[in-house]
Amino acid sequence: MQSSVRKMSRSKRIALVAHDNKKNELIEWAVYNKAALAQHHLFGTGTTGTLVEQALGQPVSKFLSGPLGGDQQIGARIAEGKIDMLIFFWDPMEAQPHDPDIKALLRLAVTWNIPFACDRATADFIFTSPLILEEYEIIPPDYSVYNNRLQNPADPA
Repeated sequence: MQSSVRKMSRSKRIALVAHDNKKNELIEWAVYNKAALAQHHLFGTGTTGTLVEQALGQPVSKFLSGPLGGDQQIGARIAEGKIDMLIFFWDPMEAQPHDPDIKALLRLAVTWNIPFACDRATADFIFTSPLILEEYEIIPPDYSVYNNRLQNPADPA
């Protein structure tokens, strides 16, 4: 059984996240894409959201700082279908104290089949796609077998 299709509107709900060593790069990218970002509703973790808001002069709905639970808050919104896209400039060269939260966030982006970029090149490709300003149908994976297995734990898998 195929899961129901979820429509993304022309105006996407985009989460912007960056590790400390990548914040400047994300801000530069956001300023370069200011006109495109102005057509969407932006979300961000604590400091990153504040920096993007100041750089763009555009409101950003802010969550907690990543290490304080902001990554998990964004992940929850992805699972609820309330965030359409994730732009997360993460630092692969530095260990993060909240690494399990980061991995969970990235897993949720894949689990719910939303576009996400972990670097500037991928973000550029996403934002130069004609789909960025069009309605788009996300086809989430079918998790009914998994859900049914959890509801009937006595059934052998």
